[in-house]
Amino acid sequence: MVQPQSFYDNDDAKHERIGLATLEDISKLILQSRGLEQTLLNIVRLVADRMETEACSIYLCEEDRLVLRATIGLSPESVGRISLGLSEGLIGYTAETRSVVNVGEPQSHPRFHYVVNSNEELYHSFLGIPLSDRQRLIGVMAIQTVEPREFSAIEISTLTTIGFQLSSIVHSAHLMDRLQRDSATPSSSALASKTTDPTSAMLKGELGFGGVAMGPAYLIDEHLGVAEIGDYCPVSPDVELERFAEAVEKAKIETLCLEKRIAQKLGEDDAAIFHSHLMILQDRVLIDKIRLLIQDGRSATVAIKHVISEYVETFRQMEDPYLRDRATDMEDIGRRLVAGMCGQAREVIQLPYAAIVVAKQLLPSDIALLDHARILGLVLEASDSNGHAVIVAKSLGIPTLIGVAGATRRIEAGVELILDSASGSLHIQPADEIRREYQRLELDGRRQQAELQQYKDRAAVTLDGTKVKLLANIGLLSDVAIAQQYGAEGVGLYRTELPYMARSSFPDRQTQYQIYSSVVEGFPNQTVTIRTLDIGGDKMLPYFDAPKELNPFLGWRSVRVSLDQREMFLAQIEAVLMAATHGDVRLMFPMVTNMEEIIACKEVVAEAKQNLAAQGWEIPNVPLGVMVEVPAAIMMADHFADEVDFFALGTNDLIQYLLAADRGNPAVHHYYDSLHPAVLSAIAHMVSVTGRRGKGLCICGEMASDPECFAILVGMGLREFSVSSPSIFELKAMLGKLKIDQLCELAADVLKLSSGKQIRAQVAKFLQSSG
Repeated sequence: MVQPQSFYDNDDAKHERIGLATLEDISKLILQSRGLEQTLLNIVRLVADRMETEACSIYLCEEDRLVLRATIGLSPESVGRISLGLSEGLIGYTAETRSVVNVGEPQSHPRFHYVVNSNEELYHSFLGIPLSDRQRLIGVMAIQTVEPREFSAIEISTLTTIGFQLSSIVHSAHLMDRLQRDSATPSSSALASKTTDPTSAMLKGELGFGGVAMGPAYLIDEHLGVAEIGDYCPVSPDVELERFAEAVEKAKIETLCLEKRIAQKLGEDDAAIFHSHLMILQDRVLIDKIRLLIQDGRSATVAIKHVISEYVETFRQMEDPYLRDRATDMEDIGRRLVAGMCGQAREVIQLPYAAIVVAKQLLPSDIALLDHARILGLVLEASDSNGHAVIVAKSLGIPTLIGVAGATRRIEAGVELILDSASGSLHIQPADEIRREYQRLELDGRRQQAELQQYKDRAAVTLDGTKVKLLANIGLLSDVAIAQQYGAEGVGLYRTELPYMARSSFPDRQTQYQIYSSVVEGFPNQTVTIRTLDIGGDKMLPYFDAPKELNPFLGWRSVRVSLDQREMFLAQIEAVLMAATHGDVRLMFPMVTNMEEIIACKEVVAEAKQNLAAQGWEIPNVPLGVMVEVPAAIMMADHFADEVDFFALGTNDLIQYLLAADRGNPAVHHYYDSLHPAVLSAIAHMVSVTGRRGKGLCICGEMASDPECFAILVGMGLREFSVSSPSIFELKAMLGKLKIDQLCELAADVLKLSSGKQIRAQVAKFLQSSG
């Protein structure tokens, strides 16, 4: 058989260019394409061009048939016309066997099936790639050439990787096309009224907390909202002052009850917001402002409305997003005061059925009063990602969609909803096909979780016995139970700033000690690594007088703040050391850049130990470590090793600083690449230094939870990871299928590559070939 020289022969660089660049460009095409038809057509054009073939076609499964949906090379009139059985022709043979079919002179193959006017007779080679998603056949991609050509093993491997990626893309595009058609087709009642049918639509929003929820809608009205209070003539200032005083006391009692309810449900950490509400209700400035308006002849209700609205507006105009979101807290307090004025006590909202709760905005007291057991999902019109309602929803694991414009107007009570927070979609009374598809995905997800449960008590170990340690990243007390649920082997990163952010003033030493000791006791006989306060950048405290900076990520943040606020820092260190009497604790300092900072931190630790010893505390030895988050720390690691016991790689910030790409800026998001060669090179340097100096090294951040990154990192020699708890099962399952020699070879190979695109394709190919 005559065969032209393959363009891969003796040219691995070209092989990488084909596979890697194609995967990257396919992702771009998805964003640029409009609808399924254009997406598929753009994909076959791209693959045919990159593979230097004359024909590429995609057949999709539709009602037990394989229908041609896009082609370059076959007759354009064949699109939608060619329909084959699941065992008909070479296309059906590929679908039936779920394997690659590589045939020279396809007309001579016993399974060849000729379709009139398709132009297939022009081609003298055939390569069929099955497209599957979670064991479900999506379709088949076929590659054909005019000249006889036997595709090489390298070519087949590359195309299989592309097909693997295409499967999920084609499935998603297919589903979204159906969704758009469903939402774009008005019902007969809508046509009759010439208005949009509120029960047949798809609304868009933003991710609050990930997950899918299906169920009926339950709408919450904005009763007693501050904006709805009307003026009326007061009886007398004295009477109104007395009524106001009673309302304040009622609000305080209700706030205490709310704090207790949330503390019992989720823990003291999550309930701290109501403690701050109580502090506000005791604030003399606020109370005196309202009293002055009452003394000037205003009714107590109007005075509350005026002052609270003034506070709300002030908060909403603040630049800092955390402070801006505190406007909801003031509105919540105003609502409770008004309820007290009207003599209405608010009780727990008992949902009559398990439902997806829909509201314009949920204040902290709203989420506290809801029957959590029946909340399937949460849909909010407000775009308050830092709001306490969203924070509590995350703690409860409730799928949440925020910023859904017009949700309360478009959705009727009891109507069926599907909430897909990952895609930012809310489907209102979806078509049966869409409902069945999400039910299948939900069932697949439950099965997968059930299968993964077997890994809870298993060690994280490779197929040939190499052990790694999987710890949890936590920030709230409620995270402790979640970490235990997923079998975390301790805590690799406890972010202590979250308890600070949930309060209206700095927590004192005793309060911090109680919080930290509760976390430590939640992990008996396991290590808990506590990071000192890491504020600044995108995290600031509402009660902290911080300077306004042009670039806060390069400014006054993390350990720099702590060392400048020595009394605050000393109180936190003492609280951590006190908590160390309850278990195995390590203490870690964030964003260290020089030796002077490490020495200064150790001086504070020494002073704290001395103070506690004088008070009768017997403090155990607590290992000290630093977060490696800036390039300077990478270069100084050998010197830092003289002063610290361990290191932790904070990859979220490290990548940002190494690549000069703000991780929160969508304009430069494509520059933020966890598999950039510079990032892997920096990590490899840290593995070398810590190995040579005998120091522990743990990797934190989102990178450690990514299976592709995880495989490379284990191969590079890392053995301790701190990850989001729900990812632990998946990482254990993947690790158990691989041998350490394979991972080491993978790491060695990718460290030679010069781009993140190449690295991603290489590891994707490796994981696919490894099953």
